[in-house]
Amino acid sequence: MTFKIVTLFPGFFHSPLETGLLGKAIKSGILSVLLIDVREYSTDNYRSCDDYPYGGGSGMVLMPAPLIRAVKDVKGEHTKVVLTAPSGSLLTQDMVKELAAYEDLCLVCGNYEGVDQRFIDACVDYEISVGDYILSGGEYAALVIIDAVSRYIPGFMSNTESLREESFEMDLLEYPHYTRPGEIFGMEVPGILLSGNHKKISEWRLEKSIELTKRVRPDLYKRYITRKLLGE
Repeated sequence: MTFKIVTLFPGFFHSPLETGLLGKAIKSGILSVLLIDVREYSTDNYRSCDDYPYGGGSGMVLMPAPLIRAVKDVKGEHTKVVLTAPSGSLLTQDMVKELAAYEDLCLVCGNYEGVDQRFIDACVDYEISVGDYILSGGEYAALVIIDAVSRYIPGFMSNTESLREESFEMDLLEYPHYTRPGEIFGMEVPGILLSGNHKKISEWRLEKSIELTKRVRPDLYKRYITRKLLGE
């Protein structure tokens, strides 16, 4: 899979893309990541990419022309263009799976007060927000999207079984985890996990996932119950 990142700050990505699972996947060729500097597509001597908003207001807005040129230069026949934006659709696990089905994603990192709407109308397939909060720039959101999507690319994870048990897979949060030692500071591992009875362990984990989701994320719990009632 190929990720093409259109950004004002390509240096932001160097360390994250060289470490951990992402770094290994890129080095092995499972993933390909291209960094595209928007300023290279500006036509003035100052490499300007932002300007004051029409109608007044604080902050600056990313200009449409450099973004349009950048995307048109790197977009292929099957490329889907994603803009990171606070006003976009909330990123969910279902959306992550949808994006993972594509072979070529172009991630455009929003910045400042926003992006000229004409660029969005001309080029963007998805507007995505990673949460109901404001970040310093869309680069942070782009990294989240890349990491979440990459986990579904064959070969990225050595243990694909863990994908089926992660939080949000069944609209449930993941169950509590324990490891050695069996007792520390008076706190013990639940006995069921030491029983060797895998059926009982699975039942316990599901029960704990349901309890946690109901308490912490009632919105997810409602979706889980709805799916159960519909037989999905």
